[in-house]
Amino acid sequence: MVTMRHLGLSTPSSARLHDDHRFRALLSAEDWGRLPVSIWRRFSKKLADGATVVYVGEVDQAEISRAGFWFAHLARLIGGPLPTRADIGVPMIVAVTEDAARGGQIWTRICGRPHGFPQVIHSAKRFAGPTGLEEYLGWGLSMSLRVGVADGALHFHSAGYTFDFAGRRWALPAWLTPGDLTVTHSDLGSGVFRFSLEITHPRFGRIIRQSAVFWESTP
Repeated sequence: MVTMRHLGLSTPSSARLHDDHRFRALLSAEDWGRLPVSIWRRFSKKLADGATVVYVGEVDQAEISRAGFWFAHLARLIGGPLPTRADIGVPMIVAVTEDAARGGQIWTRICGRPHGFPQVIHSAKRFAGPTGLEEYLGWGLSMSLRVGVADGALHFHSAGYTFDFAGRRWALPAWLTPGDLTVTHSDLGSGVFRFSLEITHPRFGRIIRQSAVFWESTP
């Protein structure tokens, strides 16, 4: 398999701004202090408006249950925010772009497949909502996130889904959602980190799990 370590995708140093405290403000000083310095730096790197930082990696673990398969494919009606396959050993790219107009970041995830075009997932992290952080999925749908620290890793937990329309926001009932989502960012040393996604449905149990190992394309 062709490695993507030397794609050369990067953000010029002149486009980077430091001392971004938006993620740090979501945690207590004690919890923030329990994180490795490498995670501090990764989540304190604010970019100039429109600038992008790119991480490249490879999926090393993946599983999708039958229920997860149907949830993922139904979600394609709103842009496909969930992985639809359980391929491993395929390349993945994550591009994070600063969006100053909305005070957040646009995340683009490109996951390769053994055959055909890769799956592309778009979402936006916004520092807003009842928990101070939400992921906007498109079509008026948002997911509130709670941030925590456990075992030296940064965790993002879903805290409810909402739908915005005509200037109003409605909470979605649990039966319309795929379940509880947890995203974990753990550092592996030497500039490498793991990003894992897990969704657990109250009735069907764990329906989706995906894990990939990343590094910044050109630190």
